[in-house]
Amino acid sequence: MNSRPIRFLHQGRIREIAGEAPTRSVLDWLRENARCTGTKEGCGEGDCGACTVIVAELAEDQPASAGATLVGPLSLRPVNACIRFLPTLDGKALLTVEDLAPAGPCAAVTPQAALHPVQAALRDHHGSQCGFCTPGFAMTLTACYEHHQTRGTRPQRQELADALAGNLCRCTGYRPILQAGERMFDAPAQRLDAEAIAAQLRTLRDNGPLMYEAPAARGDGSAQRFFRPRTLDDLARLRQALPEARLLAGSTDIGLWVNKQFRELGDIVFLGDVPALRAITEDADGRLHIGAAATLEDAWAALVARWPSLREMWLRFAGPPVRHAGTMGGNVANGSPIGDSPPVLMALDASLVLRRGDTTRELPLDSFYLDYMKNRLEPGEFLQTIVVPPPAAGRTVHAWKISKRFDCDISALSGAFAIERDGTHIRDLRLVFGGMAATVRRATAAEAALRGQPWNEMSLRRAQDALDTDFQPLSDLRASQAYRRDAARGLLRRLWLQTRPDGPMTAQATSVWARQEIGE
Repeated sequence: MNSRPIRFLHQGRIREIAGEAPTRSVLDWLRENARCTGTKEGCGEGDCGACTVIVAELAEDQPASAGATLVGPLSLRPVNACIRFLPTLDGKALLTVEDLAPAGPCAAVTPQAALHPVQAALRDHHGSQCGFCTPGFAMTLTACYEHHQTRGTRPQRQELADALAGNLCRCTGYRPILQAGERMFDAPAQRLDAEAIAAQLRTLRDNGPLMYEAPAARGDGSAQRFFRPRTLDDLARLRQALPEARLLAGSTDIGLWVNKQFRELGDIVFLGDVPALRAITEDADGRLHIGAAATLEDAWAALVARWPSLREMWLRFAGPPVRHAGTMGGNVANGSPIGDSPPVLMALDASLVLRRGDTTRELPLDSFYLDYMKNRLEPGEFLQTIVVPPPAAGRTVHAWKISKRFDCDISALSGAFAIERDGTHIRDLRLVFGGMAATVRRATAAEAALRGQPWNEMSLRRAQDALDTDFQPLSDLRASQAYRRDAARGLLRRLWLQTRPDGPMTAQATSVWARQEIGE
């Protein structure tokens, strides 16, 4: 395969990029090459949202998505430009705050207006002081604006707060920003020209698979290669041929290796444009198949559709720009002990389909991890699918996360629990914790203390004591060993309070209790 330039749509024309390192960020290219300095650099790690942009793709070329905003033929996702690598834009459109101006693709109904309704609302309701974070807020609100305009709805205030969970403002406070979000619908509609963008994107369909070669960003200047396979079979062949290549999906972790640790990645194989890996389907047995490159937003939406009790865990998994880029498969394969997906999936008795060449094998998730950041993947093998069994009769599922910030923060620890009751007794259960050991792990001693026992406070206390057998947590910057032990015991008590046979508390009541008792 010969090297070719990266091709994507930006400001109404096709850009061809060659000679840039494959790990050059979209943010750096925008500011230093395109001179589009409206997009700001804040944290450089996907936390603050100052660099939020929108990536648009042809919806017809993608699997059905529950998470993306569909505007006519386009699928829109807000993402962080600081951790997104430039070659991942190949075949897509990049929209920035400059595109909201009347001359940009969002101008349609009111070309005489000086500002987009989002920008005007932020100005009129004093949603900016220093203004540094404002372009990121404007782009997130634009995605929200397009989403609700397409559906003919207006968001509730909490919906706006959830949409803005990945954008930080340190001087204005969120009241005027939320007010701007509510009032941006009062102005005459000014919509994205989706058909024009889609027509240009269709001209990029002949791009095909991408092999992009350019000098390394750092080090000895040796060439780096970036591969973008388009089919599962092509990926399998490429993975066998390059078993040491770095697999890249959402870049929400790997992007920090480059930005913060200045690491060379070598050859990169991008998984994000293989439709089969992005698909979420259900088989004849009711099992949910989540492709390894399905975004976190899409994957969590599919889980919550089956288990509504997981909604809070979904919304607290980072902010929307991270969830629209990161993948559930990446969260699982990464193997971090504080990843928020593996505890939930393990509690749901999920399994993993691993592929090497033409051969696949299925492995229970709770036997996948060997040690800290080590797993059972063999050379040339990759995670293809996460398989989740259907909901079982009589089983309830709950998951909670404890972190220093309520929104958009890394877990100090998390717990996911599935219990099946037979009247007042526990027939079976799975208790899973993240942040309590070198890997996400089931609390097998606590499970044994409860299995077949009455679900009462005496049994609860035995299970809480058994946690000391299951885990010897570490102290670090996020939490001390003593806090993690106490908080894990508290999560079990919250589970009991919400599911006990006599007088169970509501989810809202246990949430208030948890914030008071264990600082959730």
